[in-house]
Amino acid sequence: MAKELLSMGHDVIGVDDLSGGFLINNPEKMKFIKGSVADSNFINELFATYQFDYVYHLAAYAAEGLSHFIRNFNYQNNLIGSINLINAAVNQGSVKTFVFTSSIAVYGSNQTPMTEALTPLPEDPYGVSKYAVELDLECAHKMFGMNYVIFRPHNVYGENQNIGDPYRNVIGIFMNQIMQGKPMSIFGDGTQSRAFSYIADVAPIIARSVEIETAQNQVFNVGADKPYSVNELAIQVATAMGVKPEIQYLEARKETLHAYCSHEKAHQYFHSLFSNVTLPEGLIKMATWAKKTGALPGQIFEKVEIEKNMPPSWARMIRKEKIAA
Repeated sequence: MAKELLSMGHDVIGVDDLSGGFLINNPEKMKFIKGSVADSNFINELFATYQFDYVYHLAAYAAEGLSHFIRNFNYQNNLIGSINLINAAVNQGSVKTFVFTSSIAVYGSNQTPMTEALTPLPEDPYGVSKYAVELDLECAHKMFGMNYVIFRPHNVYGENQNIGDPYRNVIGIFMNQIMQGKPMSIFGDGTQSRAFSYIADVAPIIARSVEIETAQNQVFNVGADKPYSVNELAIQVATAMGVKPEIQYLEARKETLHAYCSHEKAHQYFHSLFSNVTLPEGLIKMATWAKKTGALPGQIFEKVEIEKNMPPSWARMIRKEKIAA
């Protein structure tokens, strides 16, 4: 995202707590400041120091399945952190547009393909937090006149992604497992389906949305159109990595079985920005980068608040980490 904004001629200040990101990924021309959106004092000081025209809020701990078991952490980071930014943007008064990346998790197990006209019915704390921020932005616009654009991306993958997180980004998890000589792990029978979105199909649309006046104060699905089963994805990832697919099926976890979107509305507003990278093309690009980067050690989440009904494979990882500590 920062590279897109820099290419548009903006001065960019990037903020991240580096819990899931890496300094090496930051563009040289971007000013980076380490900090968390969940720290209201930090955010208020940031806005007191710099005058912002646009706020792009992409910060989140996007482990949807894990959010059931880290409820307090989820709401502090994904909801309260967002409110800290909205408050600061309203108080500064100079922000022309607040761009927020929500998620198709707000839809829950709605009909597919999911459209923006559907009433959101989130089924996990992650989706609840994202939808709450959407509603709050609408309230802030009505009360204070701050414009916003909301995007609901889904299953975004690509170079520079953190492949060491075992709870999110299935493509990165698969590639990391392959490079460690492990089988790709699939929850359930693998028939659940998603549309996997290459980063280059998503970032330009989000970055340039502020240039399109008619997109103000609207919500857009953004991402790939074609759904694949997780079984099909595993085969595609193995092909991109140059290996034969080896799969380990784990106990099914509670999740939406089929989740993919219509992007007709986004095409109406951002048609010229769609590049439509196919899944095989995107996977080859990411696999080339991943093999150069190498495997990363698994980052076990240490702040689990509830272990009841947790997927057994996650519970085993956590117990193993506690014993090792």
